[in-house]
Amino acid sequence: MKILGYESSCDETGVAVVCTEQGLIAHGLHSQIAMHRAFGGVVPELASRDHIRRVLPLTQQVLADAGMTLDDIDAIAYTAGPGLNGALLVGASFANALAWARGIPTIPIHHLEGHLLSPLLAQPAPTFPFVALLVSGGHTQIMQVDGVGQYRLLGETLDDAAGEAFDKSAKLLGLSYPGGPALAALAQKGDPERIALPRPMVHSGDLDFSFSGLKTAVLTALRKMEKDQGQVTPQDHADLAAATQAAIVDVLAIKSLRALKQSGLKRLVVAGGVGANQRLRDHLLSETRRMGAQVYFPPVSLCTDNGAMIAFAAAQRVKAGIQHPEMDPSFKVRPRWDLEDVAS
Repeated sequence: MKILGYESSCDETGVAVVCTEQGLIAHGLHSQIAMHRAFGGVVPELASRDHIRRVLPLTQQVLADAGMTLDDIDAIAYTAGPGLNGALLVGASFANALAWARGIPTIPIHHLEGHLLSPLLAQPAPTFPFVALLVSGGHTQIMQVDGVGQYRLLGETLDDAAGEAFDKSAKLLGLSYPGGPALAALAQKGDPERIALPRPMVHSGDLDFSFSGLKTAVLTALRKMEKDQGQVTPQDHADLAAATQAAIVDVLAIKSLRALKQSGLKRLVVAGGVGANQRLRDHLLSETRRMGAQVYFPPVSLCTDNGAMIAFAAAQRVKAGIQHPEMDPSFKVRPRWDLEDVAS
C-alpha cells in the first residue's frame, strides 16, 4: 500500500509518500521560520495561510520525486492533532478533499505518534519494546512503547517543555527565533561550568519534568551579571547559553536513564525537534553505552515536524492491523489530544 502523508500542525508543511513494503519513498518540507522570525514566534493565522499556499506545490513536487501520480496512491494520511487548530484544518481539509475526489480512504494520525515512530526510519532501527523520550515543541514526555499503538506514559513535564525552556532562555539572551538552535550554536562558544544553574526535579524519584524554574534561573543570572559587572558581555551570553543547554540535557538524560532502569528495558528512543541537539545525542550515546543499553535517534532531517513521520505512522498502524483506511467525507481535528488515546 502506498500512502501519501500530510503534516501541518504548526509551522512546517510536510508531504511524503511511504510504502508499507518499501518504506519512505520521497518527502518534502517547507519551513516557515523565515516568515515568523520577524514576530519572534509562530503567528497562527500566518501559519495557516502559508500552509494553504504550500500544500499543493509540495504535493506535486513529492509525487514527481517519487516517480508517481495520484493514481498510484492507495490512501492519504494527515495529522489530526494535536497542534494549532487552523493549521491542522488546512492539512486535514486538503487531505480529505483530495481523497474524496480520488475515491481513496484517509487515515488520521496523532502528531506525537508520528514523532514516536520516526526513529524506526533510521538504520539501524530499534525493535519493540523500548523507552521513548518525546521532546517535541511544547511536549516533553517519557513513554514505554511495547508496540505500535501500545503506549504507556511514564512521566511528563508539569509546566514548560524542554523546547520551551530552550526558546524562552534564548529570548532572554537576545537570540532570534527559533531560539533552540540559536542557543545551541551560541553554547559552542561558551563554558558550561562557569555559571551554576539548577537541574529541576532530578531528585524527585519520579520521571516527571519541570523547566519553568530554569528559565527564571537564567533571568536571575543575567540580572546578577548586570549588577555585578555593569554590563553583560558576549562571552557572558555564550557561557550562560552553554550552562542552560547543559542543564536541560542533564535533566533529560537523568530521567531517561532512570526510565530504562525502572522498566528494565535496554533500548531508548529519542524523538522530536530537541532530539536534533548534538550535546543531547552525544551525552545519551555515552551514558547508554556505559550502562549497556542502546539509544536510537531519527535522522536529523526527520527530527522536526515532517510528512514522512505521518505517512510512516499510518503505514505502521495499517500493517499492525490497528487502523483500517476509511472513506469518510466528514472529519475533525483535535488541537488537544493525549497520545494514550490512540492506543490499540
